[in-house]
Amino acid sequence: MSTTSANRLELLQIADAVAREKLIDPVLVIEAMEESLAKAARSRYGAEYDIRAKIDRQNGALLMTRVRTVVEEVENTFTEVNIEDAGAFLKDPELGAEIVDELPPMDFGRIAAQSAKQVITQKVREAERERQYEEFKDRVGEIINGVVKRVEYGNVIVDVGRGEGILRRDQLIPRETMRNGERVRAFIREVRSETRGPQIFLSRTAPEFMSALFKMEVPEIYDGIIEVKAVARDPGSRAKIGVISYDNSIDPVGACVGMRGSRVQAVVNELQGEKIDIIPWNEDMPTFLVNALQPAEVTKVVLDEDAERIEVVVPDDQLSLAIGRRGQNVRLASQLTGLDIDIMTDAEESERRQKEFHERSTLFMEQLDVDEMVAQLLVSEGFATLEEVAYVEVDELTGIDGFDDDTAKELQARAIDCLDALNKKAIEDAKALGAEDALFEFEGLTPKMIFALAQDGVKSLEDFATCADWELAGGYTTVDGKRVKDDGVLEPFDVGLEEAQHMVMTARAQLGWVDLEEIAAEAEAAEAAAAAEADGEPEEAGA
Repeated sequence: MSTTSANRLELLQIADAVAREKLIDPVLVIEAMEESLAKAARSRYGAEYDIRAKIDRQNGALLMTRVRTVVEEVENTFTEVNIEDAGAFLKDPELGAEIVDELPPMDFGRIAAQSAKQVITQKVREAERERQYEEFKDRVGEIINGVVKRVEYGNVIVDVGRGEGILRRDQLIPRETMRNGERVRAFIREVRSETRGPQIFLSRTAPEFMSALFKMEVPEIYDGIIEVKAVARDPGSRAKIGVISYDNSIDPVGACVGMRGSRVQAVVNELQGEKIDIIPWNEDMPTFLVNALQPAEVTKVVLDEDAERIEVVVPDDQLSLAIGRRGQNVRLASQLTGLDIDIMTDAEESERRQKEFHERSTLFMEQLDVDEMVAQLLVSEGFATLEEVAYVEVDELTGIDGFDDDTAKELQARAIDCLDALNKKAIEDAKALGAEDALFEFEGLTPKMIFALAQDGVKSLEDFATCADWELAGGYTTVDGKRVKDDGVLEPFDVGLEEAQHMVMTARAQLGWVDLEEIAAEAEAAEAAAAAEADGEPEEAGA
């Protein structure tokens, strides 16, 4: 074999060795070599030329060429040639055709070789980064084992085999110390492709890390017989985990605890002694919350689904236990259920009930002109407003002890008279504020509602039509992770979001802004398309 062919084959051997070492495609290395050789040639002949290098994949032969493109009007004489001059090189020149001239073999100087080496190194590094990203991007959500490489400003750099992961300071369990060379287990939280290479973000504080640890320790979770429905953690201190079993013969809590606590203890040891409460999951949120607040006893639970709040009443001596040290127990229970929790004692709830009872009794005494006993009887039976007294079936009033038919009718008559007087005043006050007749003629709005709207600056049907449903019915906005109450103008009148939306759309239709039939048809078509997609039968175009 000649020296020349040996040198040629050496290029292929180098490419193959680099590819094996870096675990990347040999073709990528050869392409990097070609680019670097072309760059070195341009440094010899001139950077203005379009010089290309091609390495034969079979024998390693190197071909260097200069390329010029056939154009109508030459702008760059180094890389372009007009169609007339191209006839000297090509038989039938066409616009866009390339004229390729082979360059003589050249001896690369030291600077050119150094430049070529840099290009190869850069290309190989980019290919290696791409390979790392492709390897780790689909492993998000897995637990990975690694070795601590170094600690920088509290952040831990972890060697995870073919890459490096970072455990940020806030993703480490408090008071946890990491030393170089120490083995560590973490959860792959995120993988991002950045200019400096793939960034693998790890975590030991994420709730998902605990779920993944239980999946490793509890075969029933791995097999899907038991599912982890929710996890709430105060890393390094305490955690609550909600589990459900899809096999009636298997106790989910017992399976997660294991024989003599062996399974849960393995997780506790990994999490630096974090105490774990394992709670049976229940679709009924109040029941689940009662379990989640253990070991505290709960007397009463009231759920407000719209507000995503739950009110919990506990015995006076259980309050501190329910709240936990620095509010830990109730905070974890709130995270686990996704509900805001208001905790109060029996005494506080009793005091609030008495206050409401007194306020409603006073309302009936003043507006129905009845004595205290009659007012208290009405409140005791669940009546809270004049409207309820005025428009309820007479039988419901006569069913109250001491109320005969005449008493019931008299109470209703007084309630209606009082409501008429209040409505009359509301109309006068609303008109004084500038409320227009169109609002009074709009179906669904009472005089009291119109007065409330006028106080808020909504005085015409056009004003009303521009309102959002939540502005009328109220709602909740999440600000900095906390749910904040938005008060609605018509919220005191028990107007819900759906009703508010219907009223606003009706107002827009009356003004000619929208076509309700057209909107209904579009909604129906969208519903049909969604149903067809769910059945795996996409609708044909124009169907």
